Amino acid sequence: MSVNGGTEEPGWEVDPDDEWGVAVLTTVGRQLKLRREAVGMRAGDFGVAVGYGEDLVYKVEGGKRIPRREYLHRADEVLRAGGLLTAMWEDVAKVRYPKRVRELAKLEASAVELGLYSTHNVHGLLQTEAHMRALFDTWLPAYTEEETERMVAARMARRSVFERSPAPTLSFVQEEATLRRPVGGRMVWRRQLERLLELGELRNVSIQVMPTDREEHVGTGGLIEVLKFPDGSAVARSEGAFAGRPVTDPKQLRILELRYGMIRAQALTPRESRAVIEQMLGES
Repeated sequence: MSVNGGTEEPGWEVDPDDEWGVAVLTTVGRQLKLRREAVGMRAGDFGVAVGYGEDLVYKVEGGKRIPRREYLHRADEVLRAGGLLTAMWEDVAKVRYPKRVRELAKLEASAVELGLYSTHNVHGLLQTEAHMRALFDTWLPAYTEEETERMVAARMARRSVFERSPAPTLSFVQEEATLRRPVGGRMVWRRQLERLLELGELRNVSIQVMPTDREEHVGTGGLIEVLKFPDGSAVARSEGAFAGRPVTDPKQLRILELRYGMIRAQALTPRESRAVIEQMLGES
């Protein structure tokens, strides 16, 4: 990607409150600068060689900007670093994601059981990429293209939970309204419904629909997440309890586990839910 005069600056801004992220980028930037200076190359010349603006070079070297993968790859070639700069991408890639999302992804990656109840949208782990983008495009104030790309990348990375071995037990309860809303238009909506059917076929995944006309419903307090880990510990969160904060206290956990268990009992069974989703797909 070529940049003329530094007017376009591909990359991402780093969150100044993300101490680990800032430390990683500071280290990467220092290495880039030391290697550039070691070969006697000015920042402007280096920018031309890698195809980016001089201003971006200074920002990356100063730890103020998250470089994209191709930036590190081109820098590795130009500076003849023997793959050392390219290898830094593994840590840099994690910094792209907001701190809160990184922490959530880390928990999801280590959990052996996840129980997830979603009220307003299809749960992020279940969303197609097109569905994600359509949702982000509707939020106000509007996100920049850079912000959207960063959030989509973070959410897509979390989907690796479906590829883990041994596979965790995943149960989802979705409000019917979230499945009937044609987010992104008919084609995006259809693909989202197909994605739900595909995931529902996995032996470790259970997807249930909470009918809109259900009279008794304990999930009116909003989203609930319950994650359990190999050592027997757990963490849970609900929008309608404990100020929305994650909890680990056994008494508080028991309350959220009870609510989630009752929500599953009040929802349609996985088989009934699949029939409903297939009917929606046929009507779309």
